Amino acid sequence: MPRLNIVQAVNQGLRQEMDRNPAVIVLGEDVGLDGGVFRVTEGLLARFGEDRVIDTPLSESGIVGIAIGMAAYGLVPVAEIQFMGFLYGAMEQLISHASRIRTRSRGRYHCPLVVRTPYGAGIHAPEHHSESTEAMLVHTPGLKVVVPASPYEAKGLLISAIRDPDPVIFLEPSRIYRAIKEEVPEKEYSIPLGVARRVREGEDLTLISWGAMLQPMVAAANHAATEGISAEVIDLRTLSPIDSESILVSVRKTGRVVIVHEAPRTGGLGGEVAALIAERALDYLEAPIVRVTGFDTAVPLPKMENYYLPNKERVLQAIHHVMEV
Repeated sequence: MPRLNIVQAVNQGLRQEMDRNPAVIVLGEDVGLDGGVFRVTEGLLARFGEDRVIDTPLSESGIVGIAIGMAAYGLVPVAEIQFMGFLYGAMEQLISHASRIRTRSRGRYHCPLVVRTPYGAGIHAPEHHSESTEAMLVHTPGLKVVVPASPYEAKGLLISAIRDPDPVIFLEPSRIYRAIKEEVPEKEYSIPLGVARRVREGEDLTLISWGAMLQPMVAAANHAATEGISAEVIDLRTLSPIDSESILVSVRKTGRVVIVHEAPRTGGLGGEVAALIAERALDYLEAPIVRVTGFDTAVPLPKMENYYLPNKERVLQAIHHVMEV
């Protein structure tokens, strides 16, 4: 079985879905000749031609707007936005149109659209290239939001996203695009949306995260194990709809919780996860919920970037804090 990184796994998933379904179209800035800014779509133009792999002008609103029209009339567009910080120009299309087509038409029309975009810090990029504003998307009814944390997950979740009848925002963690490899089956497979993954079993506390932050969280859990602390690790995978039952089952077992995300703390999705636990599992908690997050600032430029991002040490400090209560 080949060992792939996330870039290769997403490319394979796109290729297989385009082979399977001639309605699947890829579009975006430089996705054709250049293969995308991170080369995720490399080779697709040569295989499928310019009618199905479309280089667009530099207009995020135009890319998503055109894709919505394609989706409403029978195609399955996969639109690439080069960085999450560039997605803001298309938010009016996503919030006012893509997310509402099914409701607006009383179920007569769907919008089987996927918007792929790299997200997050850690690649020493300039402004607008390191955003992690997934909470804005999760707050929009009608949009599904998916974040893979590994190559195997990326391929399976992308295939499910492409086959879903509703619009899906597929956030790819640029920090680990090529940083990790794992075995990925050549044959097609899917991972259902809306189902979290238990990465590691534990008894003493629950660690919850998604995307690139899973790496420092697992590293902290491994270190804690050498100290006799058994941490359960939950990868949410899908942020909307969130798998609340998997969260609650774990928390009711362990009684302690640390939530990790790189987005700013205020208004971040970690607060919603904490509220869910407080509303439905408060009697099981043995310590206050702790969040390890980015700061309420713009992502700093490269020299300060590592100070902004949660790391193994910060997560381990949070683990010790909840265990000492």
